Amino acid sequence: MMRTVPVILFAFASWLAPSYSSAQPTPQLTAGSMDAHWNEGAPDCSKSSQPPLQVHPYNAQTFILRENPCATAEAPFMYLLIGSSRALMIDTGDVADPKQMPLASTVIGLLPRGANGPLPLLIVHTHGHLDHRLGDSQFASLPNVEIIGTDLDHVRKFFDFPNWPDGIAQVDLGNRTIDAIPTPGHYPSEVSYYDRQTGLFFSGDFFLPGRLLIDDAAADLASARRVVDFIKDRPVSYVLGGHIELDANGNPWSLGYHYHPNEHVLQLTRQDLLNLPDVLSHFNGFYSQSGMFVMYSQSRILLALGIVLLLLLVALGVLLRSYFRRRKKRRVALSS
Repeated sequence: MMRTVPVILFAFASWLAPSYSSAQPTPQLTAGSMDAHWNEGAPDCSKSSQPPLQVHPYNAQTFILRENPCATAEAPFMYLLIGSSRALMIDTGDVADPKQMPLASTVIGLLPRGANGPLPLLIVHTHGHLDHRLGDSQFASLPNVEIIGTDLDHVRKFFDFPNWPDGIAQVDLGNRTIDAIPTPGHYPSEVSYYDRQTGLFFSGDFFLPGRLLIDDAAADLASARRVVDFIKDRPVSYVLGGHIELDANGNPWSLGYHYHPNEHVLQLTRQDLLNLPDVLSHFNGFYSQSGMFVMYSQSRILLALGIVLLLLLVALGVLLRSYFRRRKKRRVALSS
């Protein structure tokens, strides 16, 4: 009989403790819709009438924005999450000029307004590549907007990551909490985000339908395992990355292409994310493919191309030297 007392106490304590364990009811998520047809760009962008920026309301407090492939071949996605005290913008895209890309005006127009103007806005990034932060300049002079830098020092300081890349940080938007998870590998200061309200996981270029550019294979695999450990007891509605780089049949678009007909859906699944460590385990450090995911190290490929180019130049130099030597010998022979 006495042995049952600790068991009962443990069960009661577990019931009281906040947890996402499988023994607990699944937290109630705010529903949303991914029923969106993204503008596909055009074979001839000069004849396209599509707007440069597309906004899809996932729900009343969550917006997915996408820059048109005709405006930038990168066609990145950005995300706006609205709480009761402030809003969070994840990434600002690839176009700085507001005349070409009315990003800031569109985002500010989506924010609830109070007596003091629009809700305060916090801008963070998944990582520091230009196609995810060039739009920062549109927000820089606006009131009640805070922009977090993308270098590791700024990321660590803002999120308070003393032991990067370990630890999870939280951003409180007012009745809406966003978890920030370090996911370096594609980029040294990459961060992914999890929205507790919707169950959406924002993975940037760390994980997307298409090419997985891996700068540091060991860090990338460690990040995937860190993410799996984070979501194992949490619900994930969809995994939303920074780009779509495939058609609906899983074939990758050519780089720099402005026309994306019959595009793959943006959203990946919780199971896709759980499978990521196994996918990355097949990466050979240079170029690999696992299912629809193409993995490669851009720096190593560029280094290899540089070495090949250098060898070709050396070979060309040797051939030219040999050619001029033979010419010189023939001239000497003819003149003697």
